[in-house]
Amino acid sequence: MLHPFFSTIVKRPDLVIEHLSAYAALLHQEAASAGAELLTRVVAWLVVVLLGVVFLGLAGTALMLGMLKNQFHWVLIAVPGVALLLTIIAVFQAKKPFQSERFPELKAQIDSDTRALRGVA
Repeated sequence: MLHPFFSTIVKRPDLVIEHLSAYAALLHQEAASAGAELLTRVVAWLVVVLLGVVFLGLAGTALMLGMLKNQFHWVLIAVPGVALLLTIIAVFQAKKPFQSERFPELKAQIDSDTRALRGVA
């Protein structure tokens, strides 16, 4: 006597293929949404790096100008300060936790199929 799963595979392979293709479609759909969220995170970190380099460049230039002129002016702090503020904001945006759990529908479908197979056995 074969397990009902194996007898279904032998008698109706089209059902198994259809079920596996539905799994593939669900995986593709959820991977696309996870990929979009990951791409947003990567872009945010690239912005952090870019703004950090801009801050370092502006701070170095302000330091050189301050030393060259041998006087202090508030703009020498304000301009690099704006770049530093934007860098800090970008870091907080990049470090935000992911909004959704990974592959929830796929996990639920696998759990449902596992319960169904255990119920048949």
